[in-house]
Amino acid sequence: MNLPVKSPLLPMLAKRALELPAGEGWIFEPKWDGFRALVFRDGDEVLLQSRDEKPLQRYFPELVAVVKAQLPERCVVDGEIVIATPSGLDFEVLQNRLHPAASRIKTLSEQTPASFIAWDLLAEGDRDLRAEPFSSRREALAKALTGATPPLHVTPATTDRAVAADWFARFEGAGFDGVIAKRAEGAYESNKRSMIKIKHERECDCVVGGFRWHKGGEGVSVGSLMLGLYGDDGVLHQVGVAASFTAEKRKELTKLLEPYRLESPEGHPWNWEKSAPGQRIPGGKSRWNAGKDLSWNALRIELVAQVAYDHMQSARFRHTAHFRRWRSDKTPADCTYAQLEVVAPQELAAIFGKEIASTDRAAGDEPEA
Repeated sequence: MNLPVKSPLLPMLAKRALELPAGEGWIFEPKWDGFRALVFRDGDEVLLQSRDEKPLQRYFPELVAVVKAQLPERCVVDGEIVIATPSGLDFEVLQNRLHPAASRIKTLSEQTPASFIAWDLLAEGDRDLRAEPFSSRREALAKALTGATPPLHVTPATTDRAVAADWFARFEGAGFDGVIAKRAEGAYESNKRSMIKIKHERECDCVVGGFRWHKGGEGVSVGSLMLGLYGDDGVLHQVGVAASFTAEKRKELTKLLEPYRLESPEGHPWNWEKSAPGQRIPGGKSRWNAGKDLSWNALRIELVAQVAYDHMQSARFRHTAHFRRWRSDKTPADCTYAQLEVVAPQELAAIFGKEIASTDRAAGDEPEA
């Protein structure tokens, strides 16, 4: 490709905050929950590059066609690949698109078509725009994509803090991941945390039903705690893990958990052979890394931990939870989905229109293999 901005290119990143930044000179956008993608187009050549510099175009052939039809002849655009449904953005359905079989990719591209949300223009024609202020790049993006039609969209943006605060409060139920704040005068800084992401953080009490050893530390160092919540039917579902412990804390956890360890998961609620229909349990093979060790150690259902999380996606923690403290005053029976704050979905029709309805119908046509 003969472009002024070359691939591979690491995207600009964001540092986390719990509140909108103070002062003037900020441009706010919704934080989309999908796959970060840099789009490189040079005529008929198209590359969709992931955040970690891997090609994505084979998984999203429908977007390659959209890029050729609607983006400038030669350009580099930063944005997000998402799948929108009536209940919001669905990250799990998006993950299913990363399938090794070409025939399956073709089927999924028709059943669950993706959308691309553009938010930054890094190059157009022979111009490298990265050093220009974001406000100018945003204006150039809007001009270049004037008349864009689904599934190509330009992300909403505002300089009004009240509007951004409203997005932060209402959009989460639709699967948005928070709000992004960018300096209006800021340049595009590859691989630097020059943006700010404002995300929710909540706490809940979870059953600690098991654990995994830290890599290379079996028998001496705990890597993660496996968390569970009870559904209305009384079934204990694995909802995620708490990790990111210090080396000292990992060793402390090894000693603390030892009295609660079971020799096997046979009598455990997460026993594969006795699991309930639809129950989420650990121990399956990784879709992303066939060689990854997902073995785990079962614990008696007695320990309760308070953890912090940002939001739920399909009844699981979207990201790794953070351990806060043990709750010896709570029983495992107290650890239910009912304690979680439920946010009503924000209507997405204004952005996605008919895409939502068509995706919903197609997604129900055939179960995922």
